Amino acid sequence: MLRSLRTATAASFALALAVWPALAQEQNFYVEMKPDVANCGDPSYENAVKNGISLGFNVNPPEVYQDANKQPTGIDWDINKAVLDVLGIKKINVVWMPWESVIPALLSRRIDVIGADIHVTPERMKVISFSGPAWWYGPVLIVQKGNPLNITSYDQLKGKRVGAITGAAADLYLHRIGVQTTEFKQEVDELQSLNQGRLDAVLEDDVVYRQFDKENPNNNLDPLWSIPVPTNIIQGGGYGMARFGIRKEDCSLRAAYTGALAEIRASGVVSSILKKYGLSDRNLVMFTLHP
Repeated sequence: MLRSLRTATAASFALALAVWPALAQEQNFYVEMKPDVANCGDPSYENAVKNGISLGFNVNPPEVYQDANKQPTGIDWDINKAVLDVLGIKKINVVWMPWESVIPALLSRRIDVIGADIHVTPERMKVISFSGPAWWYGPVLIVQKGNPLNITSYDQLKGKRVGAITGAAADLYLHRIGVQTTEFKQEVDELQSLNQGRLDAVLEDDVVYRQFDKENPNNNLDPLWSIPVPTNIIQGGGYGMARFGIRKEDCSLRAAYTGALAEIRASGVVSSILKKYGLSDRNLVMFTLHP
């Protein structure tokens, strides 16, 4: 069945590539091959091509957010859309929700893919599977201007008022090293709380902090770029490659997503998307230190 599906949708792959939405500098991208899902044996990819797919997102610029017309935009949206174009999946249902709801929504089949990027952690590996790598960003520890508590390491966060998004990689990591967090649902709320002096520190995605700093140029925050990032937060601690979440049993959809991601990374599509949002090819691979 899957073999016949691949044959039947060959034309849709070609059409999708021919009409690929123009990205930065009107580049034309070539995708060398379509994903091979022949041996998975489950219908998840076939069902997505036939019936469409539901993607779960939380509002978190520049990763994903809504534009002035309430349409999805951002790095994760553009990458997912490029993947789905390659896969010939044309019907897309976007479901917005708080971050802590994305895994429950996936498991309850409210959504088919966590389209907001999600990192590998020991806790998550027990319940969901992951696509191949999409892109990368790292963590940054943020304090009030001037670093009044003289925080020089992650270990010094114990006993401090530290903000994190509920269920996010930062939140899970902080709990593993014994830091009790003040949890938030939205990134802008935690950063504003720190900005107003209600927190001592926040551990957040570097791209999220840069976006906040850009939109709030007179803020009272300092990113501690000089503090060494612990290796175990990058390697298995929640800040490895940004991926997308898929149910464990949906083998063919996972294989299709992973194959398409590999192709669009190799062809330059992901590089172009990153540059569209002010990032660079540095965000294609993992680094343990900030520049």
